[in-house]
Amino acid sequence: MKTYFQNKVVVITGGSSGIGKALVADSLSHGASVAVCGRKQAALDELHKEFNNSNLFTYVADVSKEEDCKAFIENTITRFGKIDVLINNAGISMRALFKDLDLKVLKSLMDINFWGTVYCTKYAFPSILANKGTIVGVSSIAGYRGLPGRTGYSASKFAMQGFLEALRTENLHTGVNVMWVSPGFTASNIRNTALNPNGESQSETPLDEGKLMSAEAVAAAINKAIAKRKRTLVLTGQGKLTVLLSRLIPGILDGIVYNHFRKEPGSPLS
Repeated sequence: MKTYFQNKVVVITGGSSGIGKALVADSLSHGASVAVCGRKQAALDELHKEFNNSNLFTYVADVSKEEDCKAFIENTITRFGKIDVLINNAGISMRALFKDLDLKVLKSLMDINFWGTVYCTKYAFPSILANKGTIVGVSSIAGYRGLPGRTGYSASKFAMQGFLEALRTENLHTGVNVMWVSPGFTASNIRNTALNPNGESQSETPLDEGKLMSAEAVAAAINKAIAKRKRTLVLTGQGKLTVLLSRLIPGILDGIVYNHFRKEPGSPLS
C-alpha cells in the first residue's frame, strides 16, 4: 500500500478531526501529498503544527458552498499539479424525530453530506479522470438502512451512495474507480456536533465512544481499500450484519433497529 500512495495527491474534505484527520495522518505516512479543507482556520493551523509536513496543504472551505469547493480544488491543483484520490469525508449528523424537526436541519445535512460530495467531485473529476484515479464517499450504515431519529442523515447518505453508484457505472471503462465506505459506529466528534431539532449542536454523544472502532483503524482500512480499488467497504461486524439483514429480512429489521435506538441515552424515541 505504501508504494501505491507514493507521489499520489490525496484530497480529503473535513480533514481536521475524526476519520478525516486520521486519513490525513495515514496518507502522509504512506508518502502521499495531501490537501485538506475545513471550515475553521484554527483547526487547520493545528494540523500543520501536528504533522509539520511540507506535503500537507490546507484550505478553508465550507463544502456546502459550491464556490468554496471549486476554489479548494483549483488551489489544490495549483499547489500539487493534479489530483489522484478524492475522499469526500466532510459530514454532519442529527438526532431528532421528523415530526419535531425544523426542515432547515434536513437541508443542512443534504447541503453538506450530499451536495458537498457532488461539488468537490465535479471540480476534481477532470484531473482524476486524466490520472485514472479514485473517488471515495465516506458514507454510513445509514446509507443502507434508514435509522430512526436520523431521517436527514439517512437521506443524505442514501443520496450520496446513489450518486456514487451511478457515477461508478458511468465510468466502468474510463479507468476511474468510484467507491463508498460505511464505517459503522466510529469514535469521532460527529455525534457531539450532531444537530438537534432546532439545528443546534447537541454537544454530547449518546454512545460509549471508548468501545467504538477507532478513527485510525477506519482510516487504515479505507486507504487499504483505495489501494485495492475496491467498490465498497463496510466496517464492523454490526455494520455488516445490518446491511445483510436489511436485504434478507427488512421488515423484521424495522423492529430490531427501532428497539436498538429507543434504548440509547436521551433517545427521541423514548
